[in-house]
Amino acid sequence: MRPTPHRALATGVFTAAALIALSLPATAAQPEATAADACTPAQSVVNGGFENGTSPWTESPSGLVTSRSGQSAHGGTSFAWLDGTGRTRTDTLTQSVTVPGGCTTATLSFYLHVDTAETTSSTAYDKLTAKVGATTLATYSNLDRASGYVRKTIDVSSYAGQTVNLAFTGTEDSSLQTSFVLDDIALDTSGTTTPPPADSVRTPAAPAYTVSLSSDSTGTVWNGHQSATFTNASATALSEVYLRLWDNYHGTCSAPPIKVSNVTGGTAGDLSVACTALKITLPAPLAQGQSATIGFDLGITVPDGADRFGHDGAFSFIGNALPVLAVRDGAGWHLDPYTNNGESFYSLAADFKVALDHPSGLLVPATGTSTDTPGSSGRTVTTATASKVRDFAWAAGPFSKVSGTSPGGVPVNVYSVSGISSANAQSMLSTAKSAVDAHAGRFGAYPYGELDAVLDNNFWFGGMEYPGFVLDLVSTTALTHEIGHQWWYGIVGDDEYNTPWLDESFTDYATDLAQGKTGSGCWSSVSWASSAEKITNSMAYWDAHSSRYSTVVYGYGKCALHDLRRVLGDTAMAKLLKDYAAAHWYGVSTTAEFKAAAQAATSTDLTSFWTQHRIDG
Repeated sequence: MRPTPHRALATGVFTAAALIALSLPATAAQPEATAADACTPAQSVVNGGFENGTSPWTESPSGLVTSRSGQSAHGGTSFAWLDGTGRTRTDTLTQSVTVPGGCTTATLSFYLHVDTAETTSSTAYDKLTAKVGATTLATYSNLDRASGYVRKTIDVSSYAGQTVNLAFTGTEDSSLQTSFVLDDIALDTSGTTTPPPADSVRTPAAPAYTVSLSSDSTGTVWNGHQSATFTNASATALSEVYLRLWDNYHGTCSAPPIKVSNVTGGTAGDLSVACTALKITLPAPLAQGQSATIGFDLGITVPDGADRFGHDGAFSFIGNALPVLAVRDGAGWHLDPYTNNGESFYSLAADFKVALDHPSGLLVPATGTSTDTPGSSGRTVTTATASKVRDFAWAAGPFSKVSGTSPGGVPVNVYSVSGISSANAQSMLSTAKSAVDAHAGRFGAYPYGELDAVLDNNFWFGGMEYPGFVLDLVSTTALTHEIGHQWWYGIVGDDEYNTPWLDESFTDYATDLAQGKTGSGCWSSVSWASSAEKITNSMAYWDAHSSRYSTVVYGYGKCALHDLRRVLGDTAMAKLLKDYAAAHWYGVSTTAEFKAAAQAATSTDLTSFWTQHRIDG
């Protein structure tokens, strides 16, 4: 085969393989963190974007960190280019990293671009493997070629409290080049901290957000100001708060799509948890019952793509873009990583007043009840007000709009991108009106004023829920499901990262009921992948077993609730869920609380039921 080198290199003979390794140093490792250690979320890799030269990286041979032509950076201008010569070669890049102790999650992440001249679709000639110590975590090769960067993540939580040697070693055989290009390397620690002694009160409580943003001509760039007022409900003083900048997952730390600056009311620290968490230290600790306000300038840049945060041509979808306060409870601060497999979101019910200044040619559906007023020449200010909601989302674009009112009196608006027929829009309007009333009849009256549904058949995820606002495909089942989330996640909240079944299983069960499905015999088709697989597993488990997430949490979860209905009886089950929703209205549900409520609804001992259905907690 004819070699196709992509860059000039010194002559010589090298060996070939590409290795990403987290290996323990020769000296004895520090002991693992104990439960008494507190978690300080941190990003431990220094100069992971290579924008400050090579330090503290050690490279062999020199010249791996570069900005020369032939490849490009994921963020900034510099990157690490391993191999790419078409000759036998080994390149190595290392850095000693300390993984902080006391955290439940430590994640190595990096962006990898595999560019190859190999033509095979079956043989891995040039390789990239990931190791921790002697354990191989992942292997990449010329078979993983891609037109651009792909984000890779590896769980390294078992190394918490240790200093490890992070090593990237690239290998290549004697013909046809493969380039392994790395950028934006990070090792983030996150998760719950050691709990304050005997204090399970959720705080900061009663958040109230005031936001004023102005968009560019396309609705993809928004700038302005946000403030958040909150109260410490806990007997434990509140010395700091954390803002979750969730949508920074969709960018890089060197070029984040969510930018917070000029913080007032506290001192901003460094971004952590892959730049999705920002610590703000308060001027003085807040005692129980005391309130405070923080403010900051906010910039939002919507990336390309039909996503829950992205734009599909002229249509922007802006979910989870407003920074919201993280929750501290008996488990400490909840600073879990973003998951694209489901949801990570855990927030307390809050009030929002959001003013969105935009070109008048753009329609802007949003959470809450909206009013439009004239702005400056050719512009409109949409002001949305929402009470007791967990998040705020909006869209912007030249949508088509149809509206109606459900028989129960809920105003419903359906916004469609180009390509959605008027017949489909009307059909989805009918579905939405029917679904909102069906769910309200079972679980309690819909409290959020109007309901907006935004349709785009290019959504890769099917549908996504926000309070009073859903993104969806043209699908009766999907739209009925997302509207069901107004109760199970919206009104009755939960920790979506650690207990995803409490919203997804319950919502899929509600969807079945709304569509007249009984789930007859569905549990008989259940087949578990392993003894560790449970309906109540967290997103940390499902991110590592993503192919099973929908099957177990949606499918087996709703089947378990159908089975519970058969144990309790239809009337008792209906009363259980309506009473449970009322008891947790605008609050937070836990698995233990639901199990206790179910047990109180029957004289039958449910212990074996929970065990059989793998519902722990």
